[in-house]
Amino acid sequence: MNTKKERKLKPWLGWLIFFVTLVAVFLLGMLAASITERRAEITSIMYNKKVEITGIESRSEIFQQNYPREYETWTQTADTTFESEFNGSKAVDVLEQRPEMVILWAGYAFAKDYSTPRGHMHAIEDLHETLRVGAPMGPDEGPQPATCWTCKGPDVPRMMDSLGVAAFYDNKWAAYGTEIVNPIGCADCHEAESMNLRITRPGLIEGYQAMGNDINDAKHQDMRSLVCAQCHVEYYFDKETSYLTFPWHNGATMEGAEHYYDSIQFFDYTHALSKTPIIKAQHPDWEIFQTGIHAQRGVSCADCHMPYVSEGGVKYSNHHVRSPLASIDNTCQVCHRESEEDLRDAVYERQRSGNEIRNLVEKELSTAHIEAQFAWEKGASEAQMQPVLELLRQSQWRWDYAVASHGASFHSPVEYQRIMSHSLDRAHKARFAVAGVLAQLGFTGPVPMPDVSTKAKAQAYIGLDMDKERADKKQFMEVKVPEWLQTAKQNNRIVTLK
Repeated sequence: MNTKKERKLKPWLGWLIFFVTLVAVFLLGMLAASITERRAEITSIMYNKKVEITGIESRSEIFQQNYPREYETWTQTADTTFESEFNGSKAVDVLEQRPEMVILWAGYAFAKDYSTPRGHMHAIEDLHETLRVGAPMGPDEGPQPATCWTCKGPDVPRMMDSLGVAAFYDNKWAAYGTEIVNPIGCADCHEAESMNLRITRPGLIEGYQAMGNDINDAKHQDMRSLVCAQCHVEYYFDKETSYLTFPWHNGATMEGAEHYYDSIQFFDYTHALSKTPIIKAQHPDWEIFQTGIHAQRGVSCADCHMPYVSEGGVKYSNHHVRSPLASIDNTCQVCHRESEEDLRDAVYERQRSGNEIRNLVEKELSTAHIEAQFAWEKGASEAQMQPVLELLRQSQWRWDYAVASHGASFHSPVEYQRIMSHSLDRAHKARFAVAGVLAQLGFTGPVPMPDVSTKAKAQAYIGLDMDKERADKKQFMEVKVPEWLQTAKQNNRIVTLK
């Protein structure tokens, strides 16, 4: 009798077994659903093909018959109607909004023209139209290297495969006008045969190697960010060969890149006012994203900017690459349970905070450049100005690294504020140092400040003739671009003229 009582299960243990079984059944059901969904996805990809595509096919329209859902959403990157409190999907003249940037980029092409980016479908068109490349016409048709094309479309890996990587870079921008005509599309990120994600730009592979890593070891979830990191990163062009390199030799951080640039004494341009050797940051989106909470929790770029969609039992990635705020229910709310309004406000709160310190830095740093110019005009020596130039270089590198990274104030608000605060600190110190130099020269009053309150006034102050710039570019556009597109059409390089 006692033995039977001992063998009898206690009530709580029975309930525990029940709930454990219930959870196990639920998880198995989820796994089965995932397998079924994935099988449907693979079936759609592998067995519903209508055309065979091999090699590097740069015409995204060719993929339409096999992948109609992905193709249709990709074409929607041409849409420019989305707006948020800060920017959106249409081109906005940033220099008009923040004329201090003209002063910060004095001596560099960005002082002529800088607009907010549009969708991937506009990549070629926008590069044609910007005042930063192309003009004036002549034997070389502008000083810009062919490397400027690197991230603008799938014709780039095709040309690299044909010419060789180094030979592709070592040419002029206008030399490839008839070849690079298809905007960012399928072949930039996918193998044509399997549609597996792949890296098509050697800069990322070489950057990974510089950090002691092998890109071939990357997992699928990592690849959903790394295909973006082919372009959304910091990089520079070698001054002799125009070879594109990621400065990751000391790690993928702001300080690591700065140490590398200092070690090779690199600078993109000499500032026209202060004579500072400036490093122009590109767009280190991936690097700053890696320091944020989403990346640390395993979220990829595609999870938010190309979220999965289920349609007719098929799960696919929405290729309308855009702000997650445009579809919060399918992006943020996949993980977060707050309302759309609360989630949107949380993003805006971080962006407002980031913009506060950004505006302070731009005002302080542009003033420091003008004060340095004044010191040179007063007869300052190179020895006197060297500490000033070092501080200006460091301050501007930090400012540019942060603001050039799309979405940095949300992707990693702590890192963004850290970098900006260091920029502001060095801008302050640069101004103190200039004041000290001026005192040595016998000047102790306030430095007279020019009126640079508008884009036009700032451009005139740094010596830009914008009427000539626009006229030269207009001539270039009217003559060269139609020729390029027509030749591309005749050579079957493009499916439809954009």
